[in-house]
Amino acid sequence: MNLWMAGAVSGLIAVGAGAFGAHALRARVEPALLQAFETGARYQMFHALALLAMGMAPAPPGRPVAWAGRLFVAGTVLFSGSLYALALTGVRMWGAVTPLGGVFLMAGWLALALGSRRSS
Repeated sequence: MNLWMAGAVSGLIAVGAGAFGAHALRARVEPALLQAFETGARYQMFHALALLAMGMAPAPPGRPVAWAGRLFVAGTVLFSGSLYALALTGVRMWGAVTPLGGVFLMAGWLALALGSRRSS
């Protein structure tokens, strides 16, 4: 997986989502749903920046770092994507997907920590 490309595309989507939330959704959805949408954009940007940093750093040996990138991408899709879907549709079922995405994001950070430990 090209971490640099994944981070750049994710950052692009996060900026677009943030602008959409601030300008198009503010008057259309209830404040709690707008806050959920903004949380999705914020977490997407955090993980886009992490992917970019991982793409720029020399790759440490081992698989944990490669898994970290995959987990960040999957976690972002599930976490941020479910919050976007919840805010846009109002279907509360999407909120049940969000914690799974959070687990993937945390697993990505754990994999990154394990991979960093092995390379030092």
